[in-house]
Amino acid sequence: MATFINRLTRQQRHLLFGAYTLCLVALNARVLYALVELSLRDRTASHVVLVPFVTAVLIWLKRESVFRLVGSFEPFEISLFVTGWVLAAVCTWWASHGSADALSLSVSALFVLWTSGFLLFYGHRAFRAALFPLLFLVFMVPIPGAVLAWSTQFLKSGSAEVVAGLFALFGTPVHRNGFVFELPKFAIEVADECSGIRSSIGLLLTTLLAGDMLLKTGWKKAVLIALVVPMVVIKNGVRIVTLSLLGNYVDRDFITGKLHHEGGFVFYLVALAMLAPVMIWLVHSERARDDGDPPLVNRPRAVSLS
Repeated sequence: MATFINRLTRQQRHLLFGAYTLCLVALNARVLYALVELSLRDRTASHVVLVPFVTAVLIWLKRESVFRLVGSFEPFEISLFVTGWVLAAVCTWWASHGSADALSLSVSALFVLWTSGFLLFYGHRAFRAALFPLLFLVFMVPIPGAVLAWSTQFLKSGSAEVVAGLFALFGTPVHRNGFVFELPKFAIEVADECSGIRSSIGLLLTTLLAGDMLLKTGWKKAVLIALVVPMVVIKNGVRIVTLSLLGNYVDRDFITGKLHHEGGFVFYLVALAMLAPVMIWLVHSERARDDGDPPLVNRPRAVSLS
């Protein structure tokens, strides 16, 4: 098998990997159909069907650096390929035994099988060059229920604290009881729907893509991603307080109107605007560093004093 794979041209590898992908799709047709159904009915999973297409585009954009590194077959690749199949088998078995997160496990198995196949057909150097697009496929896996519940509660608690701070900053008379804030004309509750979990996912995906395309340094990418959660929490608090103040002092219909139900994208842009200065600073700092380093050919040679 090793000799066979080593003799393959790049085009032949593409054809075999394409056939491997089609086989995976055919064998997992039920899983993929359930995934599409989930994306249509669950707002926290609306992104999952788009992730494979984003990965395909990213690999296409990086094709020169990825596929020029196609290497010879080594035992390392086959060992990881077999390990991937074992992990996929465990996930499939667990999903078939009535797990509450059966779909998440099944999609995880599909993710492992596909990325293992990429490693087998193209080698570890190409795999490393395509690491970000391949790992981005993780977001195709539906968020397990326990993780989703914890994330929602965390964001809701953070948003409530921001709301309390903004009301105090604006001098708004309010009485707080947990997640309920009583204003002069009505009371509002920071419910699960106000956690901003959907916009958090959207902002995280956007930030990851922007960081990969515009930044090179690992720690700078990490800084940008770490800011996503506080930006989302602040954005949620601003949205709740804005609607509350408009409803209390302008028109109560703001609480139940279009801005409440359809204004999420507007405040999503607010979060992006808050991240933009940091992003611009990080990009400029990298360019300044690159511009400040003269090419090696132009650097003066060391003079021997002997």
